[in-house]
Amino acid sequence: MKNMRLNLIAAVCDNMGIGKNGDLPWRLKKELKYFSAQTKKVNNPEKKNVIIMGRKTYFGVPESKRPLPDRFNVILTSEPEKYEFPSEVIVAKSMEDAFLKLDEPKIKDQIENVWIVGGHSVYKEAMESPMCHRIYITRVMSTFDCDAFFPTIPDNFNRIKNDEDIPEEVQEENGIKYQYQIYEKV
Repeated sequence: MKNMRLNLIAAVCDNMGIGKNGDLPWRLKKELKYFSAQTKKVNNPEKKNVIIMGRKTYFGVPESKRPLPDRFNVILTSEPEKYEFPSEVIVAKSMEDAFLKLDEPKIKDQIENVWIVGGHSVYKEAMESPMCHRIYITRVMSTFDCDAFFPTIPDNFNRIKNDEDIPEEVQEENGIKYQYQIYEKV
């Protein structure tokens, strides 16, 4: 896992909010499809991507949708014995523990990309990692009441041109405008 690059993906509103009461504060179906497509996209159809998230983020996903399909789901929790998780998810006590588990031969050869999908402390730790490569942000152009926030993007990340398959122009859904942006570590 040492050579693996980490990508972060998040939707954030004007006040950098990412969630409220364990849920998204907005309803943007197309944006959720974008999240799903990005985190599933592989060049090698024999491989899958990994998504790493904290326990609260995992339990914020509707029960009928978890674990998120077609990806290795890694859940970070300091107290794994307190919660029940399906056998197909990988439970780790820390990011370091997660990388050790993903480095096992039966898993590591199946991995193409690693995506960090939340929450705040998982994003923050990942951005500070030398393995962090890109941050995919959906800028939701409104302010929402939130109790979870995206950490400040470090100065060593610059905004770059979007990938070919990601629109540059402002999107709109349910009267809410948003824009996809990519930041890359210098």
